[in-house]
Amino acid sequence: MTLPPASGPTGVPGLLGRPYKTIRLEWSSDLGLLRLRMGIKPIQCFSLSAMAELQQTFADITANAGLVRHFVMSSDVPKVYNFGGDLALFVLLVRARDIESLKLYARRCIDLIWWVENAANLGIHTTVLCQGDTLGGGLESVLPFHKIIFERSAQGGYPEILFNLFPGMGAWDFTIRKAGFAVASEMILSGRLYSAEELYTRRIIDVVAEDGQGELALERVLHEVEPHHRGTLAALRAQRHAAPIRRESLSSIVEQWAQSAMGLTNRDLRLMERLARAQARKAGGADEGAVEEIKRIELENAWADRHPQPRAVPAAPAPSGA
Repeated sequence: MTLPPASGPTGVPGLLGRPYKTIRLEWSSDLGLLRLRMGIKPIQCFSLSAMAELQQTFADITANAGLVRHFVMSSDVPKVYNFGGDLALFVLLVRARDIESLKLYARRCIDLIWWVENAANLGIHTTVLCQGDTLGGGLESVLPFHKIIFERSAQGGYPEILFNLFPGMGAWDFTIRKAGFAVASEMILSGRLYSAEELYTRRIIDVVAEDGQGELALERVLHEVEPHHRGTLAALRAQRHAAPIRRESLSSIVEQWAQSAMGLTNRDLRLMERLARAQARKAGGADEGAVEEIKRIELENAWADRHPQPRAVPAAPAPSGA
């Protein structure tokens, strides 16, 4: 995994002292807890700038081995955890036929996921709290966490199939490990969104908290793990050994994802742009956003399937001599 080198002061001041713009860090010394809150503008997605700051944070944690025992991620944006990939950037790169930049973006996503996947090797237990929409790459990004908490009104899913793409940064590998091949196929190939309860029954997430109670659920998880921290991490390392995710598989699927993206049609790209605009509306405080736009696209697709446009009938040739 390629991470930027840590520099500057070490210890807690080194972790907290960087002038980040898209993330906010908090430290709790009693648990050795580093909490990262995302607040990415204009859209709560994995922008290049946000990923660079996440990479720097992970590099700093790695450079301060033994300092962080618990790592928690959550969102500073009301009703949104993360919308996933930067759709506006994807559209721009596809239209420019810039497949290498698409691959570079995807590899950076894999770097971040891979760090979370291997956090137990650094002596770190990871927990994620989702209090709102967690879509596409947003859902992919939470699956490697040791504990996943959703508030009841939060929804998650992989909508990429609606615009003829698929989630390419770990969805297949991590969903299969957590829930099995059948659930992974259902979720990825349907494109539908799932309630927190549905995700829980499919074993995608670990805890469903009532709305407004996510912080209490997070505290319970942390205080349940802390007395058994070393044993829990040893068990989780063994779990990863028994059901490993291969970096080679993630990298290979990234290549397939980029090739598929280059085949998107103008209609597919326009749908992606619609979702990006809806995400921006939600991030700006609107009541409706990407979830509602996805549901509209689903209805439009269902209508188109049931009412196909009639094929044009070629005009009869004009009589000779007319």
